[in-house]
Amino acid sequence: ESERLGYRLGKMQTVIDRSEVANVFHNVEVKEDAPLPGEVKLRFSTGNRSLDGLIVYSATRHGVDPLLIYLVMREESGFNYRAVSRVGARGLMQLMPETAARLGVRNIHDPVENVEAGTRYLRGLIDLFGGDINLALAAYNAGEGAVLKYGRRIPPYNETMNYVWRINTAYRRAIGQ
Repeated sequence: ESERLGYRLGKMQTVIDRSEVANVFHNVEVKEDAPLPGEVKLRFSTGNRSLDGLIVYSATRHGVDPLLIYLVMREESGFNYRAVSRVGARGLMQLMPETAARLGVRNIHDPVENVEAGTRYLRGLIDLFGGDINLALAAYNAGEGAVLKYGRRIPPYNETMNYVWRINTAYRRAIGQ
């Protein structure tokens, strides 16, 4: 299609609007052991260098710790970009279709769009709850309305309380390494 452009990110591929493209680089080879752009020593790996790079890029762009994005993604989808939850959340960051639409996502299963929107959404929740990561995580899991309904506290839902606990525990372990 003349208005759309296909591209590949490692083993993932997608199609985007040409108007969104700033530059095109042809025949670029990426070696598997090549460092990520601006790579810092990562405390995580999805097993896919392209996805690791996408996490770092999106997290850096929105001022969120890449490790937090990695842990949310691991908890939400297990790094499966085709994941669909029992309640309808989709993609790597398990966005609800309504949330994805609100964030301007056109293809919820596109890894680039999904990670970018999920990171932007998490950043917005962190800001909404005054930098409280636990409340942001609870809102990511149960919805910001649930956190507000319970007086800006983690809702008393087992799933949400366990979700926040698991990510906190994994984060502390990764930081301690």
